[in-house]
Amino acid sequence: MIGPAQDATALSEAVLNGETTVAAIADTVLERIQVLEPGIQAFVSLKPSQVRLQAALHTGRGLLAGVPVGVKDIFDSADHPTQFFSPIYAGHQPSQDAHVVTLLRQAGALIMGKTHTTEFAYMQTGPTRNPHDLSRTPGSSSAGSAAGMAADFFAVALGTQTAGSLLKPASYCGLFAFKPSFGLVSLEGVKPLAPSFDTVGWYGRSVRDLSLMARVLIPGFAIPETPQRALHLGFCRTARWDHVEPQVAHALERAVEQLRSAGHQVSEVHLPDEFAGVFDDHLIINDCEGARSLAKEFQQHRALLSPSILAMFDRAAATTWEQESAAKARLAALAQCLNKLCQPFDAMLGPCCGIVAPRALESTESTGPSDFIKFWGAFGWPQVNIPLARAKGLLPIGLQMIGRFRNDGLLLRTAERVAADLRTEGR
Repeated sequence: MIGPAQDATALSEAVLNGETTVAAIADTVLERIQVLEPGIQAFVSLKPSQVRLQAALHTGRGLLAGVPVGVKDIFDSADHPTQFFSPIYAGHQPSQDAHVVTLLRQAGALIMGKTHTTEFAYMQTGPTRNPHDLSRTPGSSSAGSAAGMAADFFAVALGTQTAGSLLKPASYCGLFAFKPSFGLVSLEGVKPLAPSFDTVGWYGRSVRDLSLMARVLIPGFAIPETPQRALHLGFCRTARWDHVEPQVAHALERAVEQLRSAGHQVSEVHLPDEFAGVFDDHLIINDCEGARSLAKEFQQHRALLSPSILAMFDRAAATTWEQESAAKARLAALAQCLNKLCQPFDAMLGPCCGIVAPRALESTESTGPSDFIKFWGAFGWPQVNIPLARAKGLLPIGLQMIGRFRNDGLLLRTAERVAADLRTEGR
């Protein structure tokens, strides 16, 4: 049966081979959305008639032929409002698509609509709920895209990450996710927050889907052959391992043992004490750049900004130019050290989130910490979330894989082998 729970690679092949039609895929997905969306609230803008029109006019060709896609509501789109979950931009209609949205259309994707985000992709959360447990959060700013994926509303989805906004929802919702190396994907038509960290990423049902999306969104992207030898992986706990819940630690340690049983070498990597400051330096830069990015909104519409955005402005105002510059210099120096430490490994492993999805719906600002994600994101390195196999009824837990800067193709190939050896399945 052809349906939204298939991965994007299988769906596009089915369309190209004439096994199904784009119209049939659209109808199947829209029927599911009609039933489940009222409880999940993944979409901020959904136009079924427009989806059906796309399907009717579709050529049936392209790398993403007929693949349903969700688009986070910080990407400009010509056929849906782009509102950044802010009353300041209520009804805001861009005149053209963001660069990556155009690339998706050119590849034959079926744009389903715009997904809920947090205010300006920062802290103030939207109404979206986690399909695994509607009392729990689906994560931070890419939450609508992640929840829609977990509910089978689309086969791939766009998100972004500045701190933990892509991988955290992937971990909470049981999804494969890929955040490429900083600067590889165009941010044209994407609302900025912290330009030193902002990166476009995406969700998929398999690692091969992550690679398929990379071929579409990173022109000229090269994926090397899969290494046939046993992998050498580094397991890095970072300075905040004591923040990891026992059930998460147990799941990660079990995954490491599975990989060793499959013949791979997994070595513990201990970082020098200087790396404990990465978390604070990321926050300093995020605050200062965020305040500059939202300066016009702050000056013209301060009363319409959330307390979390205003608190960011307060912290930025208390930070000197010299302090921000020193934070950037420290990260630049540590990047060289980190590269040497990780040179012997095919990829690094570690926690994605130290907790499972919390019951945080009563809070509009807390979806749990992003420390283990933003640690690596501070250096611009590519990151993958692999959902670990869990017993029925247990909440998802993610294994984070990290590659060295601009070694994205190798990371995806390595992740494909790791996922196969762990026998994981995205939800």
